[in-house]
Amino acid sequence: MTETLSLPAPAEEAAPEAAEHEEPAAGPSSGLAETADLPHPKAADGPAEAFDLLYARLARPLLRQTYLLTGDREPAVRAVGHAFRQAWERWPEVAVDRDPAGWVRTAAYDHALSPWHRLDPRRRAARRDGAGNEPGSGSLPPEALLDLPPSYRRTLLLHDGLGLGLSETAAESEASTAATAARLMHAREALAEYVPGLRRVAPDRRREIIRSMLEDLADAGSLPGLPSARTARTGSERTVRLRTGASFGATALVAAAAVLASLAGPQAHDSARQAPREAKAPSASEPSPGGQRDRAAG
Repeated sequence: MTETLSLPAPAEEAAPEAAEHEEPAAGPSSGLAETADLPHPKAADGPAEAFDLLYARLARPLLRQTYLLTGDREPAVRAVGHAFRQAWERWPEVAVDRDPAGWVRTAAYDHALSPWHRLDPRRRAARRDGAGNEPGSGSLPPEALLDLPPSYRRTLLLHDGLGLGLSETAAESEASTAATAARLMHAREALAEYVPGLRRVAPDRRREIIRSMLEDLADAGSLPGLPSARTARTGSERTVRLRTGASFGATALVAAAAVLASLAGPQAHDSARQAPREAKAPSASEPSPGGQRDRAAG
C-alpha cells in the first residue's frame, strides 16, 4: 500500500516560484531514473551486448515512467517494447547518440502519449478508480496526472520525476525553455488542486515532494515483468524481416502489373485504331446507300 506523504506547513508564505533557475535535484537518483549501478553500455563488446546493457539499465525505470504517462499497464509495456525495438533497428544511430537513454526514452514517451490512447476505455476507468482519493491527503491520485495535457505530463515527469534540468527538459520535449517553465508551473498548480498542501511548500522543496509522490504512484501500479533484452532484439529483427518481405512483395506485384500492361498495351492500341476503319468500310455483299438510290432512279 502506498504510504501517505504528509506535507509540512511552513511558518510563512512561500516565495513565488522561479522554475527557470532551478538546478537538477541533488541526492540519490529516484526509482524512476535510469539504474546507475549496472555496467554502462560503453563498456560492452559489440552492439548486442551494448544494447542488452542499456536495456538492463533503462527498461524497468522506463516502464514506471510510461505507466505514469498512460495510467495503464498494457500501454506502458507496449510503449517500452516499441521504443527498444526501434532502438535496435536503428542501433548504429542510437549507439553514437550523445544520450542513448534519452533517445529510447523519447521514443517510449512519444508512443505512450499518442493521441489514440485518449480514447482508450481503460484509461477512463483508471480515472474513475482514482476519483475516490481525497484531495489534501498527501497522496497523488492517478487522475491528477491523466488530467494534465500530454506536454505538461511529460515536462513534470522529466523535470520533477527524473531530475533533469530545465534546459535538458526543454531539449527533450522539443520546446523552448520559457515554454517548458510555463508548463512546469501550470502542471504543479494543477497537482495542487488534488494536494492543496503543495501550495504551502517552498519552491525548492516542491520538486522533491512531487518526485516522491510520483514514485509512490508508480509503486502502486503493481507493474508486470518485461521480456528479456534478447527477446526485444529478436522481435525487432523479425519486424524488419516482415517489413522487408512485404516491400519485396509489393515491388514484385508492381513489376508484374507493369509487364502485363506493356504486353497488353500494343494490342489494345491496334484494336482501338482498327475499330473505326472497320466501322466505316461497307460490306462487299451489302450495297451502299448511294447505289440503292441510283438503281431506283433508273
